[in-house]
Amino acid sequence: MERIAEPYIIHYPQIVGVADPSGMRVEVVEFFDCVGGAMWARHHYQKSPLVLSARTVGATTRYLLKTGSAPLELAGSTFAAGISEVRIEGREIAVTYIGLGGGGVGASICRSTAKGVNRCTCDPSGGGRVAGSTVWLPRRERLLIGIDDTDTPDEGATWTLAHNIAKAVEDDYSRYLSHTLVQLFPVPYRTKNCVATVCEFATSDAESLVERFHGLLVKYTLSEKTGMAVYRGFDPSSLLDFARKVKRGEVTDADLDAAVKGGSVEIRMDGRGKIGAVAAIPYYTNYDEALLAWTGNG
Repeated sequence: MERIAEPYIIHYPQIVGVADPSGMRVEVVEFFDCVGGAMWARHHYQKSPLVLSARTVGATTRYLLKTGSAPLELAGSTFAAGISEVRIEGREIAVTYIGLGGGGVGASICRSTAKGVNRCTCDPSGGGRVAGSTVWLPRRERLLIGIDDTDTPDEGATWTLAHNIAKAVEDDYSRYLSHTLVQLFPVPYRTKNCVATVCEFATSDAESLVERFHGLLVKYTLSEKTGMAVYRGFDPSSLLDFARKVKRGEVTDADLDAAVKGGSVEIRMDGRGKIGAVAAIPYYTNYDEALLAWTGNG
């Protein structure tokens, strides 16, 4: 008969923390192995006063949190687990989870052993006990890399190259979080589909990450028109107006210059694809709008 080494523990594969520069907001990205448990946790955790939003992206749950502490009035079935404290401590983010019964198992041992946790405190859990943990995560920043125009009419695909480069440059300092295809306006000089790509990272070594990504893009791109743009910051929504213009029609370099002036965007490769590369950035993980093709209405 088969044996199960830990019948009452499901280990979260990885937890990553991204903080805004002010330290007032944190996004905690939890990679999960058990979808049922993750959906249960999201349902309950989003009731916590510190949780601004909770959403599922692929095999991750993303909790947008405000820093601070809040006592949780836990109740079986209706509010059985949550996040009670979020702190910025120098180069670390501390997150405290608490839960009842099985929710306490998830809030304690299941999360405390995740990759990416620097250290933790953890209560005994199981049965009907209240249990929790505090995990300390490296404080990372969000870094978004948009690329466009890497292929030719004969070979290549931007989205595959972007994903493979992102996987290649991932290390303990820079975690690859997401990959988003963005449909742009089908300009006459497109290869075929006119789709750009943005890759999202949580990093504590941005300069090295950008250099390595850029080096591989230069090495493997098939086009002389490649564009690469880099955004460092917590929320790139200020670029959405420009990005929507690129979805609706052809724009100029002057439009691009105005959009990035004084902002947090760096153009690393300034081929014609730089417009699509910048336009892709604010659509990271916004798959529904990112994939919409303009129909001439609205």
